[in-house]
Amino acid sequence: MLRLLYRALKAPAYARRWAERWGFVTAPMVNNIIWLHAVSVGETLAATPLVKELQQRFPNHRLMVTCMTPTGSERIKAAFGDTVDHSYAPYDMPDAVGRFLGRVTPSALIIMETELWPNTIAACSRRSIPVILANGRLSEKSARAYCKIGSLVGPMLRSMSAVVAQHRDDGNRFVELGLPAEALSISGNIKFDLDLDAAVQGKAQLLGAEWRGDKQRPILLAASTHQGEDELILQAFAQIKGALTKAPLLVLVPRHPERFNSVAQLCHDGGFALARRSAEEATAQADILLGDTMGELMAFFGACDIAFVGGSLVSSGGHNIIEPAAWGVPVLTGPHLFNFAEASRLLIEGGAMSVCGSAERLAEQAIGLFENQQRRTEMGDAARLIADANRGALERLMAVIDRHLS
Repeated sequence: MLRLLYRALKAPAYARRWAERWGFVTAPMVNNIIWLHAVSVGETLAATPLVKELQQRFPNHRLMVTCMTPTGSERIKAAFGDTVDHSYAPYDMPDAVGRFLGRVTPSALIIMETELWPNTIAACSRRSIPVILANGRLSEKSARAYCKIGSLVGPMLRSMSAVVAQHRDDGNRFVELGLPAEALSISGNIKFDLDLDAAVQGKAQLLGAEWRGDKQRPILLAASTHQGEDELILQAFAQIKGALTKAPLLVLVPRHPERFNSVAQLCHDGGFALARRSAEEATAQADILLGDTMGELMAFFGACDIAFVGGSLVSSGGHNIIEPAAWGVPVLTGPHLFNFAEASRLLIEGGAMSVCGSAERLAEQAIGLFENQQRRTEMGDAARLIADANRGALERLMAVIDRHLS
C-alpha cells in the first residue's frame, strides 16, 4: 500500500481501484472464463492478436484480461472495449488471489511473457486450473536472479501446465530452473503476428503527410524513451538538425505518461520549438512533436522515416523493435536489448537495424540514412521481410492452448 501511495504521487491513477488489487472484483456474468494476464502496455499489445483468436475459437468463453498498471488498463479498454471483462490483477498474496479466483472461477490462466507469481500459480494448481505462459521469455540476467530463489522457483515452474517460449534459449533457461521438459514448447515471438489493419494504415498515411508538410520534412521517431535517454536523443537531434538541409521533425514519445511534462521541459531547455500531440498543435514551425497521448504509437511508426526504439540506451532491455520492422522502417536502438534478444539478432544480421551506443553514433546513423534514400529503403525492406518471415508463432501457441482448454 505504501508503494501504491508513492507511485500515486507521480501518477494519480495509481490511487484508484485499490479493491481490485486485493481480489475484490466484479464476477463475470458467465461460467466459462479464460483469465489472461498482461502486466502493462507492451504485453497488452502483444496479446491483441491472441485475444482475437481466443474469442474466435472459444465463442462460449468470456475473457477476463488483467494488468498491473494504469497505462496497461487504459490500453486494454481502448483495444477491447466491452468485449472482455477487465480488472487489475490481485497481488500475489494467498487471500487476494483466493478472493479473485473465488469470484472469477477461470477455466485457465494464460500469462503473457514473464509475469510468474508463486502464490497465483500455486492457487491455480490446487484448483486444477491450467496455467500457460504465453510468448515466454527469460533473459540470462533474469535467470540468474531466479537462481537465487531456486527453492521457490522450482516448485512454481513444476506447477505450470505449459510454457510456450519465444526461443530455444529462453526455453532451456526455464528447464534449468525446474520446468519439466515435457511442459515446454517453442513458438517464436507472437509480436511478429501483429495486424496492421486498414484503419491504422490510413491514420499513419495521414499523419505522415501532415508532419512532412509541403517541404517534405524528414521524420525521426524516438519511441518509448526512458529517463536518461531523452537527453541523449536531444543531443543527437541537435546534430541531425545542423547537418540536414531540410529541417527534420523529431517525434518524441516517452514510455511513461508521468514523464510527459518533464520531457517537454527538457525540450524547451534545449532551445527547441515544441508542439504537443495532446493539444493538437501544428508541427510546421516545431522542431519536436511530443507524443503525449496513448494508443497512437503503432500509427506513428508507420508515419516516420526512421525509428529509434528506447529502453535500449539505458539498461531496461529495450522495447518492441518488431513494430517498426513490420512497417518497413529502418530501426535504430541502443545496446541494451535483452528483452528482444532473438528479434534484435535477426534484424541486425539481416541489415535492418543499427545499434548506437552514444548520442554521437545515433546522430551519425540517422544523418547517414536521411542522406541516403537507397540505404534507407534497403534497410526498411529487409526489416519488413524479416517481420513477415517470422510470423506463425500465434498458431503454434494456440495449438498448446487448445490442448488444455478442450
